[in-house]
Order: sequence, then C-alpha cells, then structure tokens
Amino acid sequence: MTAISERVSEPTEQQAATRVSQSVFDGSRLRVILLVDVHDGAQQRFLEAYEQMGKQVAAVPGHVSDQLCQSIENPSQWLITSEWESAPPFLAWVNSEEHVRMVQPMHSCIRDTRSLRFHIVRETGVTAGKATAERQLQDAARIGDGVIRHALTFTVKPGSEQKVADILANYEPPEADVDGTTRLCRTSLFMHGNRVVRAIEVRGDLLVALRHVARQPQIRKTEEALNPYLEQDRDLDDPESARVFFTLAALPAVHHVTVGQESTEGGRHALYYPARPGMGMKLAELLSRHDEQAGQNPDSPVLRSTVFERDDVVVRLVDVRGGLDADPAAALALTDPAQASELTTLLDEGAAPKDGDLARLLTLARMDLITDRRSAPDA
Repeated sequence: MTAISERVSEPTEQQAATRVSQSVFDGSRLRVILLVDVHDGAQQRFLEAYEQMGKQVAAVPGHVSDQLCQSIENPSQWLITSEWESAPPFLAWVNSEEHVRMVQPMHSCIRDTRSLRFHIVRETGVTAGKATAERQLQDAARIGDGVIRHALTFTVKPGSEQKVADILANYEPPEADVDGTTRLCRTSLFMHGNRVVRAIEVRGDLLVALRHVARQPQIRKTEEALNPYLEQDRDLDDPESARVFFTLAALPAVHHVTVGQESTEGGRHALYYPARPGMGMKLAELLSRHDEQAGQNPDSPVLRSTVFERDDVVVRLVDVRGGLDADPAAALALTDPAQASELTTLLDEGAAPKDGDLARLLTLARMDLITDRRSAPDA
C-alpha cells in the first residue's frame, strides 16, 4: 500500500485551508518501514529468505541501504527499514513482478505485514554538505486533507466487457464505517476497453479499510462473479493466489492536487494514458507537473486530480467543472503546445495525439464510468 506525502505549495493559511498538493516527485529521500510478524519457529527460514532478498535488493537502482531489526519485547516481531534515493525508483521496484517473485519465499514465514513509506524531512549526524549534495531532504512540511487515495487495475477477457460492467455497476457497497478511525469515502469504477480501474478514497487506515472490504460477503460474491472473466487467473480461497493478484493489481497514487474546498461540484472522470515501454513513471511525472501548474490557475475547470501509475499503466482521475469536452486542453492539463509535444514522446504510439489534436487524445484516453459511489458525510 502507498502512503502519499502531502505538501501545500505556498505556506499561507488561506492555501493551507483550501489547497492540497501531494506528490512522490519532489526528489527527496525515502524511508520505507516494513513491520513483520513472523510465525513461531520460522525465524531461521525468515532470516535466510531475507539474506537472499537483501543481495538482490542491493543491486536495484536507487536503493541506498537497509536494516533488519528484531523486537526486544516480542521475538516474533521484526522491522525492516530501507532507504532509497527517492520514491520513484522504490515504487518502480516494489510494484514490479520481479519484486513479487523476490518476496515469495518470505511470505511462507510471515503471519502479517504492514508497509509504511515516508519522505525524510530532518536528520541529525550528517554534515550539511553531504545532506544537500547526496542526501536530499523534503524541503517543507506538507498539509493534507486526511484522505488516502488508492486504485486497483486488471484486465478482463476480450468480449466479456459488458458482462463485467454489469457486475461492477450492480454490486452492493460495503458499510462505509470500518471502525472508530477509518471510513470509506468514495469508490469510482471505470473501464477502458477490457481494462478495469477501481479507485477508492479512505479516511484513516487504508490497509484496515481494504481488509474490511474484502471480508464483506457481498464483495466476495462480486469478486467471485468476476473470476471467470479475468485474464489473470486467481483463487480467492488460496491466500497466495489472492495476494499475488491484488499485489499486481495495485495502482498507487503518485500525485494529487485539490483546489478549493471538498464539494460535490464537478463531474468525476478518468483518463487512461498507455505509456511506451519503460516510460510509465516519466509519463506520470509529466502529468503531475502539469496538474501542479494548472492548480495555480484559479480559472482552471479541474477541481481535483489524482495520477495513478504502475509500470506502463497511467490513469488520471479528475473532477472537472463543466465536463471534459468544454476545454480539452485544460482537462488534459496540456494548455501549452510544448506540453502536448512532450507527452507524445512518452505515450504508446497508438494513443499519441497527431499534430497536437487534443480532442483526439481526449477521445482515446477517456474511460467509461461504471459507477461512482460517495459515502454519506460523517455525522
């Protein structure tokens, strides 16, 4: 799961109250914390699996160091911390199939895990020169809106799109209140051809919310109904099969900007940007940079925008005043022709706009809304 850092672009009370900007693209170092609960008697196997994984992780670009710690109070509790040059190389690795294969031997030893990700803001014991030249810190504290945004994406068998859309449009939603501190706020489902994207917004603990949803009988029924149509086979009764499926389906949020107070104003839309092989993260960063700039314009019709990325799949979820077609350039965050030209170099050839034709790009990128369900406001 992804914890997104948050920053207000200018430190004024007015902006702190009305504008949220959060991103993984500020270049600061990343600290990753993995809390692990190991089965009794499996400590040695866990250590051996960690040693093997550690050798492989050390060769991953962007990795700086890691530590393995064992609790002095409960020997079954372990802590793995790692440091990365910045968030993008870590996300590219942790969301890869290579990572799924790498950690598989460790999962047979583990009862439960929890992953947390943080940009480093302050530290002691490092000389100023080294901190600025080699160990970049986050330059300012961030202020968020208390909402965690996450998405899942998967593909279904060609020809089954309408059946899948019907299943997803008619599912019974789970109870919004998870516990005293966690609440499901909104779930939006879209399709683009045979690709499904399910975006969720949660207040509180994302992992707790996802586990809550997975336990609901009506959600399990919906997931079982989808199984025959999925391109990637899964067995929800097999924990390892389910874990691999949902790990590969995770579509983390890498950037979000909200302009103005949260409201029901603006229709919700999703745009799908298939990237050239290996260009997904660069494409996501480009869109994020454009959204950040558009967020400075009070006349922009885009009220909220979230960029999700995994491998070569990039999805941008936007709440737009007046609809997408009223101002395609603004909706796409490509108000400068040079921006559209740069985007073309990163998009898959079949999706790239020709001669700056943003209306065509909008048509190609637009996803079909299946359902958008917002929970009632907190009492």
